[in-house]
Amino acid sequence: MDDEDVAAYLRRLGLEAEPPSVDALFRLHRAHVERVPYETVWLHLGQPWTVDPKQSARRIAHEGRGGYCFHVNGGFSELLRALGYDTTRHVGGVHGPDGPAEGEMANHLVLSVASLPSDGNPDGTWYVDAGLGDALYEPLPLQAGEYQQGPFGYTLTATPGKVGDWHFGHDARGSFDGMCWRSAPAEMPDFAAQHERLSTSPDSPFVQYLIVQHRDAEGVDIMLGLGLRRVDGTKTSGRALTKRAEWFDALADVFGLRFETIESDALDRLWEKMYAAHVAWEESKVSPTH
Repeated sequence: MDDEDVAAYLRRLGLEAEPPSVDALFRLHRAHVERVPYETVWLHLGQPWTVDPKQSARRIAHEGRGGYCFHVNGGFSELLRALGYDTTRHVGGVHGPDGPAEGEMANHLVLSVASLPSDGNPDGTWYVDAGLGDALYEPLPLQAGEYQQGPFGYTLTATPGKVGDWHFGHDARGSFDGMCWRSAPAEMPDFAAQHERLSTSPDSPFVQYLIVQHRDAEGVDIMLGLGLRRVDGTKTSGRALTKRAEWFDALADVFGLRFETIESDALDRLWEKMYAAHVAWEESKVSPTH
């Protein structure tokens, strides 16, 4: 990243450049998940995004966009490295209730940051992940334990000899069960095949559904199609946004998404697609009258 990209990225996060430290890393992570959403709007707009982390960083910095894990964590890793953090990318695998599986590895990009010891983490290695949508608000020390962040509880477990070397257990109210990852460093081409599958296969949930997620200190906001939901403490509330203006307003105001570089015709087609899918879903809930 050049100096202009770094400065624009930090403006998006509302932060100033500062030397690497534990406190600064936490500020960066919190700002990232608050201001850069996990989103698949690009996919439903028909935008052919790659996993190139420099391209991801520029979109985040200059275009007001986010992405899914390969883009969000890819761009974040570029920023962290540009700011002087000892940052490593890792192959990860998000999984469901059946547990980790080798076939799911590389469906997630994981980050770690080393060389930042603290009283509670003398080893100085941190699990960093702005790309899980409704999960981490702050980094976790890379050591086994149970952790609480706002209303959500997480676990970290060392799993050498199993699928991956570490396992993250999500809160029971989360959108997935857990994620495992390998300690070995990874390069972005390691994720290309899974990105191709997740962004093109009819079986992919990202192809089937438009998803936007935003984490803050108190909970998470989720947009699934036209449905906006808030999970806050023990409460869950939601509603359908069936007016074009209110839907785009929510994408901007709740999730911080901007579409200044997207032609209005493309946004019209996106709305029509989302509205038609919502109507079809509503009709599918109605039982036939006998």
